[in-house]
Amino acid sequence: MEILRYSDSDFESRLSGLLGRTAFDAEVEAHVAGILSRVQNEGDAALTALSGEYDRFAVAPDRFQVTVEEIERATGAISSRTRKAIRTSCRQVRDFAAQRIPKPWSYSPRNGVILGERFAPFSRIGAYVPGGTAPLVSTVLHTVTLAAVAGVEEIVVITPPGPEGDVHPAILYAAQYAGATEIYRLGGVYGIGALAYGTESISRVEKIVGPGNAYVTAAKRQVYGYVSLDLVAGPSEIMIIADDTADPRFVAADMLSQAEHGSGREQAVLVTTSRELVETVQNELAAQSAKLRRAECVSQVLESGVFVIEVATLEEAADLASRYAPEHLEIMTRRAGQLAKRVTAAGAIFLGPWTPEPVGDFVAGPSHVLPTGGAARYFSGLTVEQFFRRMSVVNYQKSALARELPHVERFAATEGLDAHGRSGSIRFERT
Repeated sequence: MEILRYSDSDFESRLSGLLGRTAFDAEVEAHVAGILSRVQNEGDAALTALSGEYDRFAVAPDRFQVTVEEIERATGAISSRTRKAIRTSCRQVRDFAAQRIPKPWSYSPRNGVILGERFAPFSRIGAYVPGGTAPLVSTVLHTVTLAAVAGVEEIVVITPPGPEGDVHPAILYAAQYAGATEIYRLGGVYGIGALAYGTESISRVEKIVGPGNAYVTAAKRQVYGYVSLDLVAGPSEIMIIADDTADPRFVAADMLSQAEHGSGREQAVLVTTSRELVETVQNELAAQSAKLRRAECVSQVLESGVFVIEVATLEEAADLASRYAPEHLEIMTRRAGQLAKRVTAAGAIFLGPWTPEPVGDFVAGPSHVLPTGGAARYFSGLTVEQFFRRMSVVNYQKSALARELPHVERFAATEGLDAHGRSGSIRFERT
């Protein structure tokens, strides 16, 4: 754990390393480029070879797609409690998404002119669901459900195969329940390549959504242009702003909730005005982490990814949060809602002591697919609107074109685009 104090003379220089984090790595980028090239050039054959190389099970093309029978068996392979949790989460994610469906609109700003927008859902999207160190069943619900609410006709899920080529039954049940139309046992970079380029067995998609590790993040960035993307989502992170009212047990537990994801590159940051809280949280982190099943993953983060920043005021804490732009920001202070208004960059904000970040991961409603690595300064989390194409609609009557034609012609002349100007003026020439 590294402790930084606002009052230290070297605070800004030490802070710069924390703020300068990024979701990209040059070595990872180069490695990913080679894998994507193989998929693009070799198609199905590359997918089979790469699944064996990276997921320890070489998936033959006739087994890429999960069968209807496998999906049906998945229902009986998971407990009724798990099924209920999946249905509850899906319902609550669906309800939130339904509030945000864009509606067509128009208005007349000038005589003879009607302007507006209309929206149409994407036809085919792909959702990446991590399944390596942990089967992220919730990611299915926080991606597929939104696409289904938007009205996307073809919703493709890809997830890494297990050692025997299997897919976790809870992932299959959630995907089917949420509205997936195709499920493939393909993961990592090669799966992203299959969605972006298409192969003999897999039709390409128009958009790829979903989080992943550093390699998946790099792959998504490199296929941008072949497909649309949601955002950059790398290793998980959490920042907690806390004052002397915060319960150190809650703070430590919430920090550990993000440290256990498994890459070792996660970050957990506490920003506080209470020096006493620092010591008690430190003790709680040690005590609670020792009881976790994924203690080995957590220990890596505790060693190099946990930071405590002492500040003089909560206003300083909020300003620092905006600079850090965390994926998840918890505020456990007096008047947490008021303090949150000062924050200008965060993937999601969780207010008060009874809103632990995992409710957002699983059941709250907004998608848990959020920007990381400081990308919340220029990306926002996944929403249902991102599954729509937006189209401007422009309608001019003859009188309106006549009125504004001189300006059209002046722009055309200024930019040296004669045909632009003539496309307007020819409409008023006598034949």
